[in-house]
Amino acid sequence: MWLALSGCFRARWSEEIHEEWKRNLLKNRPDLSKKQLDRTSELMEQAIPDACVYGYEELIEGLCLPDANDRHVLAVAIRCNASVIVTFNQKDFPGPALAVYGIEAQHPDEFVDNLFDLDPAAVVTAAQRQRKQLKMPPMDAVHYLDLLLRQGLVQSSKALADYQAIL
Repeated sequence: MWLALSGCFRARWSEEIHEEWKRNLLKNRPDLSKKQLDRTSELMEQAIPDACVYGYEELIEGLCLPDANDRHVLAVAIRCNASVIVTFNQKDFPGPALAVYGIEAQHPDEFVDNLFDLDPAAVVTAAQRQRKQLKMPPMDAVHYLDLLLRQGLVQSSKALADYQAIL
């Protein structure tokens, strides 16, 4: 969210995308509650009020992806003229299926690394803000970079390591 608020890109999602990430996170994090995640999505909506995309539903039926349940994500991207879908789930968003619409799928690490190339100060500032926001437990820069690494953000963690003293 701090990166989205940096102005380096325009974050877009739908209510259906919110429900999907919350459902998946609850499967992997039994320590979290639906109420907590609902609060997070509410805060996301407040932070970027124009991010939620509507009117994409009629596009879903005509789309073809390996997992039909992911068509709503592509429909949202098409509706808002996105050029990138940021996802850990690359296999379900193959290049040829997206290229027809001028869209590509990028792993979050690739996306952040690309933003870092464009505006390193914005990425470092977003990382500073994110790390400082982590309070339970508080996290120093070393542990924060390790967390990014464990989440699959290998290149991002490496790039930010050069700025560890100010994170």
